[in-house]
Amino acid sequence: MTKKRPQTSAVPGRLERPRLYVQLADHIARFIEAQGLSPGDRLPPERLLAAELGVSRASLSRALVALEVQGKVEVQHGNGAVVLAPTLEDEKPALSSLWAERDPADLARAREAVMSGLARSAAAHPDRSLRLALLDADGSPVRFSDTWPCVRRLSGPSLLAELDDLLAEVAPVDESQFVAHRLVALARAVVVGDEEAAASACAGLFRL
Repeated sequence: MTKKRPQTSAVPGRLERPRLYVQLADHIARFIEAQGLSPGDRLPPERLLAAELGVSRASLSRALVALEVQGKVEVQHGNGAVVLAPTLEDEKPALSSLWAERDPADLARAREAVMSGLARSAAAHPDRSLRLALLDADGSPVRFSDTWPCVRRLSGPSLLAELDDLLAEVAPVDESQFVAHRLVALARAVVVGDEEAAASACAGLFRL
């Protein structure tokens, strides 16, 4: 006698396809690159662009908004969409490939320079109460992973911060006793607003 297989109500989930505006945004991004459009160049008017692409203006508008969120274009009402300069995040694959060919010591020196600039900016932050967040109850930082994010927040968004994000992947800071000693100097310099001392402390985080 053949046993019946137990019935189940489970069914395979539906295949998810990218929404039209997502596909459209990718298509327009590739068009910008293929045409070699520069920052400040304008895309064709929405009505013309929608007709050429064979889509509704509503779908095109959503695609342009998606590109604006990605920082690729700026939608100016009445003037259409303007191409923006690429960000470092856009160039990340190319930079990663380039850095893979560089001497690790060179990358470490580059990150030291970037970190020194960020530390200097953090020490210049006008709110001392925020700078005090760098120190533990005993007056010293615990580890790099706690201290450096605070320095980054104090320094604010900048090109240096973007560079630090990218360089951190190829030139990470070692959690050694030597680094812990340098972090004490860094944190205390930032707390008292000593920009030069803060920058100098970062210059010693890598033992090259």
